[in-house]
Amino acid sequence: MQLNPRPLVKIFLKWLLLPLFFLAGLLAGIMIERHLGESADKEMQATGYEIRQSGFKFTNPLLECEIARDVIADKELRPFKHKVLSLVDQLKASHKVSFLSVYFRDLNNGPWFGIDERELFTPASLLKVPIMISFLKLAETNPKLMEKTLLYEGGIDENAFEYFEPSKAIEPGKAYTTDELIYHMIVYSDNNAKNLLADNLNPIVHAGVFRDIGVSIPPDRQAENFMSVKSYASFFRVLFNSSYLSREMSEKALQYLSESDFRSGIVAGVPSEIWVAHKFGEHAFEKTKQLHDCGIIYCPNSPYLLCVMTRGETFDNLADAIRDVSSLVYKEVDAQNRGVSSQIK
Repeated sequence: MQLNPRPLVKIFLKWLLLPLFFLAGLLAGIMIERHLGESADKEMQATGYEIRQSGFKFTNPLLECEIARDVIADKELRPFKHKVLSLVDQLKASHKVSFLSVYFRDLNNGPWFGIDERELFTPASLLKVPIMISFLKLAETNPKLMEKTLLYEGGIDENAFEYFEPSKAIEPGKAYTTDELIYHMIVYSDNNAKNLLADNLNPIVHAGVFRDIGVSIPPDRQAENFMSVKSYASFFRVLFNSSYLSREMSEKALQYLSESDFRSGIVAGVPSEIWVAHKFGEHAFEKTKQLHDCGIIYCPNSPYLLCVMTRGETFDNLADAIRDVSSLVYKEVDAQNRGVSSQIK
């Protein structure tokens, strides 16, 4: 019997061509994946460039620097809490402060440390930041709110009771837009502007901001010592990350905070060319003074959050203590960022 060779040829060709088809498909897939990967890289670069060009300076620099993270040191800062703790002990021993709390957070990678970060203080003018956030949140759905004018009729000058008085204050008998009042409240820490805004802010809306951000407020408005550095830092974190307000409103808030005319405390501890978006607060009760300063320091490639709350006998000593802590932290972060071995002891 003679075999028909055609079936054998078909079987041979089938087993020969299957691997070739598989190999061709594999190569095509690789080429498509490579093409898509290149397109994604180009799209990422274009997106990153557009973000930088849009003018955002203060909100979430991590997004703007993602493309260069392989060039910039993509690593966490080495721990230096012990150095800050040593300084705090020195400040207490020298009687510049009776108590000092610190909260630090690396805004690129997220690690943080605290020194007595749960100690409660009276936030005082620090509470002007959530008032600003409340109005900006409302303005997202009602932009005309920022143009609304309010008349300042005068009365008791709340700024007269402050040690660090505003360099510029709103004037009795003049009308100001909501935006102008927010600017005066934040940049000059004007208590009269703050009171006028607070009188025109729905307390339910304001309380909702605290609730949404996860910061507790006391039931009694006259209560003292109810906020810690760790809890207060949440307001600056949501601004930096644009996680509560829109990107534009977060940028606006941090822009105003960066223009604060209070140049003692945190700002005095960093080089003059470094941007700092911060807010300070002071409180006096009998012989005990409290001075606090909290903000974002835009150290090149390594922005960080620093909050310091203090108690002591004189505001000048407390301001100097905050400056010293700020200086140590900046030098440490900057040295590590530049790959220089820190000489801070």
